[in-house]
Amino acid sequence: MHQSTDPYVRVRGAREHNLRGVDVDIPRDALTVFTGVSGSGKSSLAFGTLYAEAQRRYFESVAPYARRLIHQIGAPKVDSVTGLPPAVSLEQRRSTPGSRSSVGTVTLLSNSLRMLYSRAGTYPPGAERLDSDAFSPNTAAGACPSCHGIGRIHRTDEQLLVPDPDLSIRQGAIAAWPGAWQGKNLRDILEALGHDVDAPWRELPARDREWILFTEEQPVVTVHPVREAERIQRPYQGTYMSAHRYVMRTFADSKSASLRARAEKFLTDSPCPACEGRRLRPEALAVTFAGRTIAELAAAALTELDGVLASAPPGGEAARVLAEDLRARIAPVTELGLGYLSLDRTAPSLSAGELQRLRLATQLKSGLFGVVYVLDEPSAGLHPADTEALLTVLDRLKAAGNTVFVVEHHLEVVRHADWLVDVGPLAGEHGGRVLHSGPPAGLADVAESATARHLFAPPERERERPVREARGAVRLSGVDRHNLRGVTAEFPLGVFTAVTGVSGSGKSTLVGQALAGEVTGRLAEPGFPVRRLVEVDQKPIGRTPRSNLATYTGLFDVVRRLFTASDEARARGWKAGRFSFNVPGGRCETCQGEGFVSVELLFLPSTYAPCPECGGARYNAETLQVRYEGLTIAEVLSLTVEAAAVFFAEVPAAARSLRALEDIGLGYLRLGQPATELSGGEAQRIKLATELQRLRRDHTLYLLDEPTTGLHPADVRVLLRQLHGLVEAGHSVVVVEHDMDVVAGADWVIDLGPGGGAEGGRVVASGTPSEVARTPGSRTAGYLARALGV
Repeated sequence: MHQSTDPYVRVRGAREHNLRGVDVDIPRDALTVFTGVSGSGKSSLAFGTLYAEAQRRYFESVAPYARRLIHQIGAPKVDSVTGLPPAVSLEQRRSTPGSRSSVGTVTLLSNSLRMLYSRAGTYPPGAERLDSDAFSPNTAAGACPSCHGIGRIHRTDEQLLVPDPDLSIRQGAIAAWPGAWQGKNLRDILEALGHDVDAPWRELPARDREWILFTEEQPVVTVHPVREAERIQRPYQGTYMSAHRYVMRTFADSKSASLRARAEKFLTDSPCPACEGRRLRPEALAVTFAGRTIAELAAAALTELDGVLASAPPGGEAARVLAEDLRARIAPVTELGLGYLSLDRTAPSLSAGELQRLRLATQLKSGLFGVVYVLDEPSAGLHPADTEALLTVLDRLKAAGNTVFVVEHHLEVVRHADWLVDVGPLAGEHGGRVLHSGPPAGLADVAESATARHLFAPPERERERPVREARGAVRLSGVDRHNLRGVTAEFPLGVFTAVTGVSGSGKSTLVGQALAGEVTGRLAEPGFPVRRLVEVDQKPIGRTPRSNLATYTGLFDVVRRLFTASDEARARGWKAGRFSFNVPGGRCETCQGEGFVSVELLFLPSTYAPCPECGGARYNAETLQVRYEGLTIAEVLSLTVEAAAVFFAEVPAAARSLRALEDIGLGYLRLGQPATELSGGEAQRIKLATELQRLRRDHTLYLLDEPTTGLHPADVRVLLRQLHGLVEAGHSVVVVEHDMDVVAGADWVIDLGPGGGAEGGRVVASGTPSEVARTPGSRTAGYLARALGV
């Protein structure tokens, strides 16, 4: 059939990651869901193959000069892909956007609001009309000159810089100064300038103290150092830098995270006094619309902003057109359950799921058609009540003439698909095959599919067990943070507690901030029942390929000790560092232990190839001559957790760590798998496994934020077995969760709401799952009742 009339995207010989030469045909102009257990290869097919190939083709059409300026994905390992339209990727990006990025900039709503104020705002009499740039805190024309549009300023004072005024400068009174030689250098310069460095700080004249700490001058003086008598001391020219200048420069410019963190201890963070935290120049803040400044509307929830625009008195044709356009752009955002967000909410404070849905809302308004949208678990972080709205949005994207590919675990989204691609049957090397590609109903006949067992079988109810009795409680009262207003909540101990509520209702604030803060502050109290607090989030276990599963869990230390203890290593006098790929010595210096090198292809995208020297092994040839039980250190790192558990069965320190990883369903990961290749859910389970392997008897409170995100229902069951096991061992578990099957199996439920943002922040219900399921006014109750089968 001629390609232009072929209604299918046809993939042949896909070998990305663990895919085994996959051939699959997927219809265009349909909603296709890719399913399979974690690590089965579904993302490798949807993102690693289809999206990567679409991007590669697009880049080939770009001028070679411009191509060098674009971050590019490498060519996927696939024989051929036909019938593939241009693609737009909406991933759950794990990297955090910059501090100036906000809901308004991500959705482009800020542009429309600034235009509204520029063209239709009410200006003070005689004021000059401003361009839209003058209403942006991110431009020189609009930013408050005092805080440069940040809204907050960092300051320091004498009490912070000199915590102990009884000390002299020589004794280290100026705590903010650096240590070692650099600190001594500054003290010597001060002495050369004629200041008394031996008198207690409090006895120095106030004018001298002010100059020493805060001067912007940088005088140069000849220093005659006095050090050890036997060493020759030569005079040198020293430049003075005040403590304030040193702290501010270190905080702003240092590449060292530890130095920046140290500098931050001497700073206070407060709203800018010039703009009062509103980030803009006075001229922009003097312009109003419907009686409000742009800062006030940017701080309002989107639902409130929509109401203001709807009820604003008519102000001419420009005002009407701009207000209607802004409302049309707000509508898809609120439709996706994000109406509680404000335009000035910073992007780093948003969850990965919220960010992805904001981008999805923006795409709805873009009006593109004939493209492939590739989405990464758009239901992540969504309450069941909001999932229905998501399905409507996906249908609208399809109806506009687009093809929608979704990697998803949520069974309601899977059931809604026109076409299902199920990858498996298991993870890693036991997966990588397409088990079914066709309408969802056809998956029922695929016996080896884990998805089929959950999609078509009635939900398997956990064996009825009595609700556990609490052994004490942590009580929070008067919590006043974000949208929580005077909230009182009680978290029982010794049980499994689930915190529920729609997006933005205040769950993460209550658990991750209020509860965690309260427990942290009381851990040292005698008689307080909790002895340890463990927060298990979905942040990456490392941001570079050098961080991996083995290094994070401590397993690599055990492995290196085993190699160091071998006869051959001892004979050569090698220490454990010889077997690290992060330091010179044993690593391959051609790739510096990376295992790959970047290959510049002039007019084509740069690509990565295995290191020509070590072939991807990361180590030099001499290091690879040493073997443990027949394997080199590089071969050990390439083992899966499952294979390594057999290999290290007789090594207790390694076996314990590997067993914890297997028990939590991560047997398919390779020991040396880079942290950058792991999903947020995998990172969270690695952290949990690391905790499980060093399980202590002290009563521990485990806090988990949506631990089932990114997990197939089969993996959820494995995870729950571990979490309930922690409770059985005498600990307490609190999860923020949207999966109603997980909530139904909890001992205690705290439901927040009833809505998001200003409409949330209250405890709507608390009690056993069956009690909460009967609570009127709870958005969760009906879905929980369905999960309980009542």
